[in-house]
Amino acid sequence: MKNIILIATVLLISFSANAQKKEKTYKVLAGCGQCQLEMISKTGCDLAIQYAGKKYWVDGTNISDHGDEHASDGFCQTTRKAEVKGTFDGNKFIATSFTLIDNKKKKSKK
Repeated sequence: MKNIILIATVLLISFSANAQKKEKTYKVLAGCGQCQLEMISKTGCDLAIQYAGKKYWVDGTNISDHGDEHASDGFCQTTRKAEVKGTFDGNKFIATSFTLIDNKKKKSKK
């Protein structure tokens, strides 16, 4: 009987240790919080997202990780669509994944 309880306990612990919480993917608008999303920044140009009408500073990736922010297609000049994974924490989004969505339209074949 003790062996059955011991085995059941070990299995329960191993299943709970392997259980992973699947993060949700969010489609957001990304840009410079100060230049494009009109947020007040304490340090200047920083990456931010807008989701469901609310704006969040992004931790876990940097504005310059996604190209020159001052280029014509950079985050200080324009907003871009992105797919992100992570968690919301107050006015911050803690990103574990940040992928820009290509805005180019595909040409139809004739």
